[in-house]
Amino acid sequence: MTLTSDEQRLHELGYAQELHRGMGWFSNFAVSFSIISILTGGITTFYLGMVAGGPRTIVFGWLLVGGLVTLVGLAMAEICSSYPTAGGLYYWSAKLAKSHAPAWAWFTGWFNLLGQVAVTASIDFGLATFIGFFLQLTVLPGFAGSPWQILLIYAAVLAVHGLLNTFGVRLVARLNDISAWWHVLGTLVIVGALFLVPDSHRPLSEVFGASTNATGLDWFPGSGIWAVLVGLALPAYTITGFDASAHMTEETHDPARSGPKGIVTSIAISVVAGFLLMVALCWALPGGVDSQAYADTAANGSTAAASIMQGALPEKLAELLILISIVAMFFCGMASVTANSRVVYAFSRDGAVPASGLWHRINPRTGTPTNAIWFAAGGSFLLGLPSLLTNEAGTPVAFFAIVSVAVVALEVSYVIPVFLRRRLGADFEPGPWHLGRGSAVIGWASIAFVAVISLPFLLPQFTLHVDGEFSWASFNYAPLAFLVVIGYATLTWWLSARHWFTGPRVQGSATELEEAERDLKALG
Repeated sequence: MTLTSDEQRLHELGYAQELHRGMGWFSNFAVSFSIISILTGGITTFYLGMVAGGPRTIVFGWLLVGGLVTLVGLAMAEICSSYPTAGGLYYWSAKLAKSHAPAWAWFTGWFNLLGQVAVTASIDFGLATFIGFFLQLTVLPGFAGSPWQILLIYAAVLAVHGLLNTFGVRLVARLNDISAWWHVLGTLVIVGALFLVPDSHRPLSEVFGASTNATGLDWFPGSGIWAVLVGLALPAYTITGFDASAHMTEETHDPARSGPKGIVTSIAISVVAGFLLMVALCWALPGGVDSQAYADTAANGSTAAASIMQGALPEKLAELLILISIVAMFFCGMASVTANSRVVYAFSRDGAVPASGLWHRINPRTGTPTNAIWFAAGGSFLLGLPSLLTNEAGTPVAFFAIVSVAVVALEVSYVIPVFLRRRLGADFEPGPWHLGRGSAVIGWASIAFVAVISLPFLLPQFTLHVDGEFSWASFNYAPLAFLVVIGYATLTWWLSARHWFTGPRVQGSATELEEAERDLKALG
């Protein structure tokens, strides 16, 4: 059997070509771009910037964080070019570690897996919230949008995304391509409407200069700086998930170039388009940062951006823009389930997930990891259950703690291999896409950025007291949840995994890999 250069490289990395390789670089880019989805994270968490920092932090913070995230993406892209496998980050850690490679791979893999599942949960839960808001706005004025109702919509959304990824393989690939254009054109439509239609706008001096601290944490020195850091969580949360391009490399042609290109391009376009969206939303705010209208809008929580559209635009146009955002969120969640399932598949292929044999199975008809798809959807649903615990101002605090853990877990999994690559120094063998002399500066800057940006996700973001009394509704559960994640990974490693987990497994010799691929094609 004649091997392509892509298949030959995968064999050199120790794996058989089990997944269908049918993506070009644009489709690879489209998956990451759809998961970043400025019309998902940038819309649903806009209220956070309104409360913590205000318009100045939203606008300039987006550029600052966007630029630093680009450095993280560049550092990851260089490694991706050397090791284009579905395992991505944890595989990189295993190959880059000078010692204790299995341990590095284990913790990187679990951080990434938990982050992927939780990000899928946050995306589809945000979508469910917006669907509930849209139903109440249009066809069901009496719709209450209770936690149970939103949870049922959330379950339905996850089920549809699971079914599409299971049975609509070609449709999903086509929809991912459409999604990229939908996000670009949809953002332009929303930005254009907010720029051109309203009778009046906030002064540009307020858009680029107004600041506020409505977190309730304004009683200690440096509280203004802390509010800005909390506000930076808006772009930090939005511009994540671009590691999907790495996880899709076994399904992409010329992965050593297409994967890195997908990572960097998805971030760059998101930063530019997201900046325009942030300016447009801030320009259309209903009042100054000290006004009651501003406070009332921010109090809408995850639907605050939709409220801005409602207040600034004619009714039907506002509904259209909200619908555009909902479709974008649907595309985002679908792509997230796709990437999530590839992480489950790859980590299971190396025996690191309980019942690995079940999650590693490939559907011979579709060439996709069907069981891993439902692992991703089911795990995400479980992480959505804390949304029933509290529901203040439309924002389930316990659930968003899981979102915070997801962001920190993903960012940590991003920079572990970057750190190991820096420690390896000149011994690193670059692929065809590399950073040259700029690699060291970019790598260390990425690590420093993740260390700083993790703080607002793990420490109190808002006051813990309401009318002088302690309020659990304002408590940040993220540190507890993060300790659970670290504790589970550590306990499992010391009690069990360190005795049998050896890192990425070589599936066989070149001849055995070819035979496995021949058998798989025969079954299909």
